Amino acid sequence: MIFIQAALQIILGIAGGLAIGSGVIAFFIVLDIMPRLAQLTRTYKKSRAYEKAMILGSVVGTVADFWNICLPLPAMFTWIPGLFCGVFIGLLAAALTEVLNLLPILAKRLHMTVYMFGLLMAMVLGKVMGSLFDWFVYNR
Repeated sequence: MIFIQAALQIILGIAGGLAIGSGVIAFFIVLDIMPRLAQLTRTYKKSRAYEKAMILGSVVGTVADFWNICLPLPAMFTWIPGLFCGVFIGLLAAALTEVLNLLPILAKRLHMTVYMFGLLMAMVLGKVMGSLFDWFVYNR
């Protein structure tokens, strides 16, 4: 009975992971996230490397989470992966904003076209402050 329950959990876990992973990849493909990131950073020739890094990162992250793998590093070195995660999330958010033309639509509807730079800086600073609050206050 325990074997059947464990096998069912493994099958459901793999099926759920495949469903979520497929949805995220489909989302990235439909919105052309990787080509847009390459265009924003002017690194067109490295778009294959971006795709491979994204796939490798998701596989390594899943394996590390599944088996509770931790790097035995001192706490002062945690800023390095945090920086990489922040850069990735920032670039992803920027690419999504560019693809969806979110800022011009938002600024036009709120009659804030003249304040576009201020609106952008408020969004960036809000994201940075929220991330710092989560990292230094909420998670402690």
